Amino acid sequence: MPEFTVAIRTYNRENYLPALLERLRSQRDTENINWEIIIVDNNSTDNTAKIIQDYQRNWTQAFPLKYFFESQPGAYYARQRAIQEAQSPLIGFLDDDNLPALDWVAQAYLFAQSHPQSGAYGSQIHGTFEVPPPENFERIAGFLPIVERQQTICFNTYRAKGVLPPGAGLVIRQQAWLDCIPKYLILQGPVGQSLAAKGEDIEALIYIQKAGWEIWYNSEMHIEHYIPKTRLEKQYLQQFFQGIGRGRHHTRMLRYKRWQRPFMFFLYLINDFRRLAIHWLKYRRVMTTDIVAASEMSLLVNSLASPFYLRKR
Repeated sequence: MPEFTVAIRTYNRENYLPALLERLRSQRDTENINWEIIIVDNNSTDNTAKIIQDYQRNWTQAFPLKYFFESQPGAYYARQRAIQEAQSPLIGFLDDDNLPALDWVAQAYLFAQSHPQSGAYGSQIHGTFEVPPPENFERIAGFLPIVERQQTICFNTYRAKGVLPPGAGLVIRQQAWLDCIPKYLILQGPVGQSLAAKGEDIEALIYIQKAGWEIWYNSEMHIEHYIPKTRLEKQYLQQFFQGIGRGRHHTRMLRYKRWQRPFMFFLYLINDFRRLAIHWLKYRRVMTTDIVAASEMSLLVNSLASPFYLRKR
């Protein structure tokens, strides 16, 4: 039986998959690891299926390359399908625009052996840009996500409370997911090209963390995240942060007991309004030209509206 699964969710990214598969085919120090690759095609309409079939016909590696079609659109459904189809107790998730370091599989597997209480752990994520990012991009880089901490940390500690790793480069124990995650999540993540309400990765990790599993960030695992020009344009970024903001109320309230939530609702409402007012006063004159400030404004506005958006939905 495999000991590690690399799971890739893809949607209409036929041009991205060959580079990712070649990088996985070239992984080092995996001779003593029994592992597999799973592609979950999340209802693509391009040549994704054909490309994978061509690779499978010429695949001579000891680790298998498997293909599954998930007709229900949504990042959560693709991830759930990967969990169900994986034959190993560890599932490492890569997006189709990620390129793992040549030792990513080896480092991910070794970390699980030395941290048996870890329910999930994330990677360093380095940005690879088609065009230079806008000025002050570092203020929003963590959302895209770009994560470059130099120390391995446990997110269960008080100092890191409230922080969790993103889904790209995330390894999850199958047992933790099956035991802790409800059949349906409120936040479904990207659906096709839609960025409606994001935060499905955070929602899932909160359930795992609340059940007593440790959530970690492993600085020895590295992936590159390709960010095309279109994802740095103002319209896309505003929609992207709209989706993040809309999911915030739900992930915030999940951390609290039911009797605490009414109090925390008003506390967050007041704080969100305060931050929104400060941001508008500071950047109102440059909002039309400053992409980063406009993106932050979209996040703040939609965080404030998040409780009402999710209730209506």
